[in-house]
Amino acid sequence: MDSLATDIFIRCQRGDRDAFRVVVQTYQRLVFSLAIKMLADEDDAKDIVQETFIRVWQGIDSYDVRRPFSTWIYTITSRLCLDRIKSMRRTATLPTDEYSLRQFASDSDNERSLENSEYVSIVKILTEKLSPKQRLVFTLCQLEGLSSDEVEQIAGLNARQVKSNLYEARQTIREQLKHLGYE
Repeated sequence: MDSLATDIFIRCQRGDRDAFRVVVQTYQRLVFSLAIKMLADEDDAKDIVQETFIRVWQGIDSYDVRRPFSTWIYTITSRLCLDRIKSMRRTATLPTDEYSLRQFASDSDNERSLENSEYVSIVKILTEKLSPKQRLVFTLCQLEGLSSDEVEQIAGLNARQVKSNLYEARQTIREQLKHLGYE
């Protein structure tokens, strides 16, 4: 970490709200990205962003500035998402979700950008049958592009558990795609 970033975190640890505002502005997209992929609900993801930064502010004294901040904030966010998943009742896939996925899959313009609602629908369909740990590992590895070492630290799993959960998640998603008519 460069000295400027270290300085910002040290200022946060001293209670500097302006420095914390810089941290929020820098990391809010990362937190929202993980939350929306994990929860497949924009409102829940926004709630998790707020909860994450409240926890960061409350726990900034425990952050070790020699370690990557992104790993620390991913850990906080993923735990909040897992708690939210565990507390939510499972909801059935809505027909509009399947429609969005079919529309996206049949769209010939692969460069087309998805709006949040379409993206959420696709993620909801593909991950609805995953366990919370599988969803976390799949999201961090496949959707966020983190390394296995980072995923191990964030999820609190060993290498074998990460590999196993990722394998099971991929198998389940393949089955979901087959069920929807994609080979």
